[in-house]
Amino acid sequence: MSLFKARDWWSTILGEKEEFDQGCLCVADVDNSGSGQDKVIVGSYKGYLRIFNPHPVKPGDEVQPEDLLLEVQLREPILQVEVGKFVSGTEGLHLAVLHCRKLCVYAVSGTQGNVEHGNQYQIKLMYQHNLQRTACNMTYGPFGGVKGRDLICIQSMDGMLMLFEQESYAFGRFLPGFLLPGPLAYSSRTDSFITVSSCQQVESYKYQVLAFATDADERQDTEQQKLSSGKRLAVDWVLNIGEQALDICIVSFNQGVSSVFVLGERNFFCLKDNGQIRFMKKLDYSPSCFIPYCSVQEGTINTLIANHSKMLNVYQDVTLKWATQLPCIPVSVKVANFQDLKGVIVTLSDDGHLQCSYLGTDPSLFQAPKVDSREINYEEMNAEMKELQKIIREATKTQDVLPESEKQRDVTVTAEVSPDLDEESQAIDSEVKAGAVPSVTVKITIQSRVTAQKPSLAVCVQAPLAVTCDQFVFGDLEPDSSEAVVLSVFLKENCCPSELEGTCMVSYNIPTELNPEGIPRVAQCNFSLPLKLICFPTQPSKAANHKLTIDTNKPPISFVTIFPDFVDLSEGDQANALGFEFLTGSKTTLLASKTSQRYRVQSDQLEDLWLVTKELIHRLEVHFKKQNCKDFACSFSGSIPLQEYFELIDRHFELRLNAEKFQELLSERAVQFRAIERRLLTRFKDKTPAPLQHLDTLLEGTFREVIALADAAEENQANMFQAFAKLKSATHLVIMLISLWQKLSTDQVAILEATFLPLAEDTQELGWEETVDAAVSYLLRTCLSKSSKEQALTLSSQLSMPKDTSRLKKNITLFCDRLAKGGRLSLSTDSATQQAAVMPGGCATIPESDLEERTIIPGSTAVFSSNGQITKQKSKP
Repeated sequence: MSLFKARDWWSTILGEKEEFDQGCLCVADVDNSGSGQDKVIVGSYKGYLRIFNPHPVKPGDEVQPEDLLLEVQLREPILQVEVGKFVSGTEGLHLAVLHCRKLCVYAVSGTQGNVEHGNQYQIKLMYQHNLQRTACNMTYGPFGGVKGRDLICIQSMDGMLMLFEQESYAFGRFLPGFLLPGPLAYSSRTDSFITVSSCQQVESYKYQVLAFATDADERQDTEQQKLSSGKRLAVDWVLNIGEQALDICIVSFNQGVSSVFVLGERNFFCLKDNGQIRFMKKLDYSPSCFIPYCSVQEGTINTLIANHSKMLNVYQDVTLKWATQLPCIPVSVKVANFQDLKGVIVTLSDDGHLQCSYLGTDPSLFQAPKVDSREINYEEMNAEMKELQKIIREATKTQDVLPESEKQRDVTVTAEVSPDLDEESQAIDSEVKAGAVPSVTVKITIQSRVTAQKPSLAVCVQAPLAVTCDQFVFGDLEPDSSEAVVLSVFLKENCCPSELEGTCMVSYNIPTELNPEGIPRVAQCNFSLPLKLICFPTQPSKAANHKLTIDTNKPPISFVTIFPDFVDLSEGDQANALGFEFLTGSKTTLLASKTSQRYRVQSDQLEDLWLVTKELIHRLEVHFKKQNCKDFACSFSGSIPLQEYFELIDRHFELRLNAEKFQELLSERAVQFRAIERRLLTRFKDKTPAPLQHLDTLLEGTFREVIALADAAEENQANMFQAFAKLKSATHLVIMLISLWQKLSTDQVAILEATFLPLAEDTQELGWEETVDAAVSYLLRTCLSKSSKEQALTLSSQLSMPKDTSRLKKNITLFCDRLAKGGRLSLSTDSATQQAAVMPGGCATIPESDLEERTIIPGSTAVFSSNGQITKQKSKP
């Protein structure tokens, strides 16, 4: 039994699927019984009016039928209920009910019952006012200092205050600068109305100022009639609170001192009568309702604040005195007196949970039974302790967290790529300009050893490739069951991909005893796509702008053996030249030397060399592996084409700069377009027609400029996507050439790929250039540093788009230079202190003086050769 939980004294659920809000709850002696015992009045948005008189036999009892004094349906939504002296000629309390377009005042009376059914209660309509405007909320009080009666003020949804002197309508006034209605309250001490406007400021209006201001019904008259009919409505005081208000409450517990309480979205304010802040409290939760209820100490006020975490907090000024848990989120809270119990907290939730509760706890009568004493067996305890420690050690081991093999996994996913292209292409909405875009079928199988809940499959291929369907959802998989799906992959956009790979990922839940909902798990696999998906054989070309030579340590293999799907079998075993034509139109030629152990790849575009070179090395490795040849190796003895690589970087960066310019221009034209629209709207709203002064022509011209800029930005975005795809292909090629040149290990190649290929997609916020520059700079200052002075340099912690690419190109050149000198790629902290050593492949170190004399100038045609020296780019025959 928790001390910090509201004790349920009486509670009930109102109706079915009814909705309630802040003004739907009121507590008062509405039937004028004179006993001082409050009744609970509740109105709902379905139009039901209920009056309760809670009196449980003991706390927490079920609701008795006689607790409900009255229930009547008024057929219109009830926005607010209040109790006051609303009928002339009597000071008895009456009930005011506010509907959307009506205000009704009722008298509640009871008749003494002669039988066991109890007393009979009924309501009688005293008068009603039909409203010309949709109501939002209301307040009441002795406006103007009247004695013995209460007047009513209703705020409409369009900002009009309608004042009623009981049975008659007095006047209406519009609030200045109104946008949306806020909470409304009346201060009898200052005779003013206080509200919170849409400008997030508390505003106070004197009743006398409202009475003498211009009548709202005369707002449509001419200016002369306005000036003669009254004064302009002026605010008494204003306080900016910087947030919207949920409720306003005005209390005066001490004689002559009243306080204005405002509950904001994140703060709680207490103001003086003149608008000065008495104190404020910053809340670390989202409040829902509040009420100041008493003053237990001179100069302080106690307040109840409920929040959306089902907590009710009790504050004395700004000090938290108590916190209690509620069963629901209240939208209204009141404090009432029932029978001999005073200070009962009455809360109402939005779904009709009405509860009367009190704070504290009930005494617990439970007594713990005595435990029989027994002798301790230390041997059993030691054995149990050792067993538990063994379990803890097994559970805290970091190794073998993942399954050791596919067979041990609960769910496995496999992908099988068809060896042949689809007879009928499944390409959808392809932008490739080729006549027929081929597609290849991929069959994905999911096998489950256990029960797998909510399995879903996602298939991802790198753009510009696409799949016919990338998302699949299955029913729960039973143990030893499987599911299979078939999809097709094709080239969608008119550019070559940088990778011919895809990924399948299955997410599912494994239920356990402690978690029946299931523990989320993921299984994935990768698959490779055939080269013929994006290219087809063609006649070899002798001339080309870019040429690469790959050296091997084995005699050349005929292309009929390693490229049977691209070679015409009529040529026999002597085919030593092979042509590839990509679907985008570019061509690449592959040549095998008849006398030496070399292969040449040549093309007019640098990026087109990548996929063919990768496929050549892969097929050679597979061929010699089948022949049990373990010493096969490839090497690169040519020069790394950095200058051509830098041209692709410059092209991509230029398109990024263009995208930034288009964004700025679009922003400027959009601002201009909105400004012209405002001018035109002002002209159209003006009662006196005025010439447009060619604003319509200017609007049309600006609109065309916005459309043209948007089209240009979209075209630039497409070009930037293609440029990034080419840059990634060229980057893959450079990484492969560096690894063959320096004979890097698998871990070093992984560091290269993480450095030069950090992003799967390029964006304006985080681009390839600044990311790669930061990664290369880090390597130059750690594992490739020349001295401790370079290690002490700090890198910028924030990545931003550079002004140009000169720094990036200089760092890449220096990076290759350090590798040629014998630098080792490593992410360990002590790698920077290692001595320069000879790299594998016979790459000797270069003296420092020799290196400094031949520094690379960015933008020159210098490239690196295999021995670390700087040479000019030459095309070999």
